[in-house]
Amino acid sequence: MEPGTARIAVDLLGGDNAPAVVVDGALRAVRADPDLHLLLVGPTEVADELIAALDPDQRSRITVRPVRAVVGMADHPSAARAESTVRAAVTAVRDGTADALVSAGATGATVTAAVLGLGRWPEIRQPALVATLPAVTGPVVLLDVGGSLEPRPATLARHAVLGAAYAEVAHSIAAPRVGLLSVGTEAGKGDRVRRATDPLLAVEPLPGDARYVGLVEGYDVTLGARADVVVTDGFTGNVLLKAIEGAYAMAGGPPVGGGAPRAAALLGVAGTVVVCHGSARADDVASGIALAAHLWRRHATDLVSALLDGDVATENTDRSTDTEVRT
Repeated sequence: MEPGTARIAVDLLGGDNAPAVVVDGALRAVRADPDLHLLLVGPTEVADELIAALDPDQRSRITVRPVRAVVGMADHPSAARAESTVRAAVTAVRDGTADALVSAGATGATVTAAVLGLGRWPEIRQPALVATLPAVTGPVVLLDVGGSLEPRPATLARHAVLGAAYAEVAHSIAAPRVGLLSVGTEAGKGDRVRRATDPLLAVEPLPGDARYVGLVEGYDVTLGARADVVVTDGFTGNVLLKAIEGAYAMAGGPPVGGGAPRAAALLGVAGTVVVCHGSARADDVASGIALAAHLWRRHATDLVSALLDGDVATENTDRSTDTEVRT
């Protein structure tokens, strides 16, 4: 386990099965990581239930921010503008009370709250959710998996840059190969957006030694032989991720190295944000907290930002709060 204290704000009320699975997941995370500190954002009685189950030394690593309001899974993302657990968790990161946040609540609300509270990086109009799958030949970074459902070609090209930088920083993939998900590998295959994005990516400067390898297909996501980073829109990426999860279930369970991730990092905002699957189980929440701690300890937000265009730093982020993210 990587050393270093990590203070993670946890949205106790986010998710289909909250707060029970969030409490259980947070318990597992605290017990597994002695350097982990949690800021529990939610009703006091829910936080007290978690604290009571811990040993005295573990309790010292827990603090509570009482908040009762929650953005429901069916609520419009604009609900994140009002006081809620996810907004309070974002505020904790912005104020320096927490290093990162984790929520299994509505994706649109979490993304909107993060953009409004933390601000976007320059040239990032729509942040992307990035997940890492255990492919046959090694990890494959897939984005977007739900942050931008109908992005323009220019947005997909920018997400390719984000994904390449993330692969290098978070997973130590040298010279990552970047592919664009389509229905065939031949030039000209795919819908209008894919046909417009392919030539953009062919000339898009990628960070470090990353390179664009062209169009890839669905099986390349699980094989990993052609690309280390696969770029697609959030709608397709989310459907693909859940389809892979279902395929594992049909096959009798995920591979030994792990199954489809149920937590994703949000790239393009000035802070470390992890979004868990809305139907997350306790182990998924624990994995999401561990991912947030891993990214913080590796300074992933700063390093990914620095790789963009070679000189972008998080302190120069656009902190405008007048635009709601379309999800």
